[in-house]
Amino acid sequence: MANEQIPYKIYLNEDEMPKAWYNLRADMKNKPAPLMSAATLRPMTKEELSGVFCEELVEQELDDTTPFIEIPAEIREFYKMYRPSPVVRAYCLEKALGTPAKIYYKFEGNNTSGSHKLNSAIAQAYYAKKQGLKGVTTETGAGQWGTALSMACAYLGLDCKVFMVKCSYEQKPFRREVMRTYGANVTPSPSMETAIGRKINEEFPGTTGSLGCAISEAVEVATSNPGYRYVLGSVLNQVLLHQSVIGLEAKTALDKYGVTPDIIIGCAGGGSNLGGLIAPFMGEKLRGEKDYRIIAVEPASCPSFTRGKFAYDFCDTGMICPLAKMYTLGSGFIPSANHAGGLRFHGMSTTLSQLYHDGLMEARAVEQTSVFEAAQFFARTEGILPAPESSHAIRAAIDEAIKCKETGEEKTILFGLTGTGYFDLVAYQKFNDGEMTDHIPTDEELAVGFAGLPKVD
Repeated sequence: MANEQIPYKIYLNEDEMPKAWYNLRADMKNKPAPLMSAATLRPMTKEELSGVFCEELVEQELDDTTPFIEIPAEIREFYKMYRPSPVVRAYCLEKALGTPAKIYYKFEGNNTSGSHKLNSAIAQAYYAKKQGLKGVTTETGAGQWGTALSMACAYLGLDCKVFMVKCSYEQKPFRREVMRTYGANVTPSPSMETAIGRKINEEFPGTTGSLGCAISEAVEVATSNPGYRYVLGSVLNQVLLHQSVIGLEAKTALDKYGVTPDIIIGCAGGGSNLGGLIAPFMGEKLRGEKDYRIIAVEPASCPSFTRGKFAYDFCDTGMICPLAKMYTLGSGFIPSANHAGGLRFHGMSTTLSQLYHDGLMEARAVEQTSVFEAAQFFARTEGILPAPESSHAIRAAIDEAIKCKETGEEKTILFGLTGTGYFDLVAYQKFNDGEMTDHIPTDEELAVGFAGLPKVD
């Protein structure tokens, strides 16, 4: 179909929305390594995991053979409040760049939480409610996940306890207040409310916190309070499963107009957005049906893929969670406090880590001043103020489009616009005032995190 026949925004009808999540692991020849008990160095059992996570979510976490898992009707009804989300042809961006490339983005910011995180938040809250639990605990970095979970819990009448990375808690007060408006209890992490928080504060006075710290606190509270379970907004297999609605909708929308992307780009912190966006496309690649160039974009200040090690590691700083085999900087790694672009987790999804290790996707790290330059350019051309996380993908998409301009190639690019940046204005202010700087950890700094990796054969 001719380009001029493709609308700015491609919407699906409600009856075209996915009725089942796609489990990418079912098509992987090399399955992601299982979560392992730090005590026994054996794969975690369903019974062991059920003490931390909701029972049905444990089933999804361990299932690497079922290709499609039905989305419960109640979740699909909730999705209809903000889904299907559009695939947008970035005509204005293409024109501003003067590129022959065709650029599309999947926009996930059309809900109050401002991001894709709500896709999994409502699923995890639903299964907690179905199990008869009182509430859930979690961590949040930039605040998108905490916001989404507080919305989902309010909708279902569940208690929600959020440990928010301290520097984000201070930098993003409005995100914090949205969570509180939806009824969540929000605590800066590391706190003095948990044994692990007190220990971390004692060992690292004045620490700005990390996702690993906040995870430890959230897990401690969940496992020490009857009627609570811990939920996570990224990294886990179950989360990538729920987020597959992003890629399924994107592929259906593009297929309607005969569009096949050459390059698919997503930001990468723990892996929820990237894994969700690429899921059906990677499935085709794994089955040998089509080939795509897939790029994960991460911050240079927290470079798990590009400078991390593929090894078993703790998912949390307090070292109470199971071990996961992933690309990691070490559970003790804490990103520089000047890093405002999100994507702060020290490790990467086990599923994406295995795909990257097998050479099925590539990764690049970008500096945050460059990321915010891309964000500003995108805002001025496409009219959406993007989240800093999303802007990592925007940076790479612009770079690839410029390459097409230089070579004359007419590549088709699809990237994930994970959400909006209206709660990130402190970071934008620093950029606009020329106060934003880049921090790239030295090899010596990274060595400290690697030194703490558990000894697993």
